[in-house]
Amino acid sequence: MFTYYLELALRSLRRNKVLTALMVVAIALGIGACMTTLTVLHVLSGDPIPAKSTRLFYPQLDPQDMDGYREGEEPPEQLTWIDGMNLLKAKRAKRQALMTGGAVPVQPAQADVEPFFSDSRYTTADFFAMFDAPFLYGQGWNEADDDSKARVAVITRKLNEKLFGGKDSRGQVVRLKDTPFRVVGVLDDWRPNPHFYDLNVGNYTESEEVFVPLSTSRDLTLPRNGSTDCWGRGGGNDGDHMENATCVWMQFWVELASASDAPAYKAFLENYSREQKTLGRFQRPVNVRLRNVMEWLDQEKVVPSDVRLQSWLAIGFLVVCLVNTVGLMLAKFLRRAGELGVRRALGASKREIFKQLLIEAGVVGLAGGVCGLVLAFLGLWLVRQQPADYASLARLDLAMLGATFALAVGSSVAAGLLPALRACQVAPALQLKSQ
Repeated sequence: MFTYYLELALRSLRRNKVLTALMVVAIALGIGACMTTLTVLHVLSGDPIPAKSTRLFYPQLDPQDMDGYREGEEPPEQLTWIDGMNLLKAKRAKRQALMTGGAVPVQPAQADVEPFFSDSRYTTADFFAMFDAPFLYGQGWNEADDDSKARVAVITRKLNEKLFGGKDSRGQVVRLKDTPFRVVGVLDDWRPNPHFYDLNVGNYTESEEVFVPLSTSRDLTLPRNGSTDCWGRGGGNDGDHMENATCVWMQFWVELASASDAPAYKAFLENYSREQKTLGRFQRPVNVRLRNVMEWLDQEKVVPSDVRLQSWLAIGFLVVCLVNTVGLMLAKFLRRAGELGVRRALGASKREIFKQLLIEAGVVGLAGGVCGLVLAFLGLWLVRQQPADYASLARLDLAMLGATFALAVGSSVAAGLLPALRACQVAPALQLKSQ
């Protein structure tokens, strides 16, 4: 019967092309606007590392003095060098990585390539395994390289193509700030979104192109990017003496064997804070936080508020379009009262008539979904022309492609419920008499 009802639906839609076109356009406009904004929201609010997001945690401590203290406020978002190194060396997690961002001058060996700056990440050995960074060639450095301040580097596939023509560059030398570094690994394409492990350099910025040991970066005083917050008189924002400064400027992540280990690690942070207070470094009451990836992103309100607002407005616009579609479908179905009355008189039940009309509504929704998909692609192309750091991410994936048609067909069928019910109430005797 489905095939028969589908054929009846196509005949009916072809019979009144103007009314059909109006319904398809109404649904297409609503779907196009809705899927454009929902796709952007889906991309921006996604889990950047779904396989581990419940086991990766971002510790926060409060090492500040009592100046400006308010009970219950959030601790600083970053760590001091001293606290970061203490937590790193404690090795209380399965993996731990201390890091900060920077920008290093790259001096290519090719005479025809001018020196340029590349975004960089100064970190420790566990970084790559912790964040599942994929390698094209080689691997990251080890803890011994951290301890010896080794001149080693990991570069991205993009930089490898620019400097070495895309070949396996392990063992090759790249000059960073007049210093030769040995390439030990080349990362494959990798861009976690959001840029969760360091939001200070941008929520949706591209991944860094150069990775070097944190200890090496401090030994060479490599240029640093990011946020720095200082207090008291124990040191200021001096790039050459940040190790002893009373400033927070480091990011620290830990990977626990299980999410259930989080309370124990938080207790360790609290004990550490009490110990530091006893030593006189910390003055404020114990104030620690330990959030996993998605909790951290939610705390930082990474998704722009205007994107959420636009999504709600687009959903409202879709509802308006569906209300108009309800009116058009009602007019179309009631206009066919005579035809439906004949079918009822010939033995068709109300249920069968209802199924026939819903299939017709679904066909309208499918056509609207196809047209709406075209509008969504156009809308996403316009988004990619914007100067926002997330603009290049606005692309429709398979999940949202399926959601487009599901939403189009589902909403049109929902819009067809009332018109179909009204059409089913037509008394066949009255319609036969009027004919």
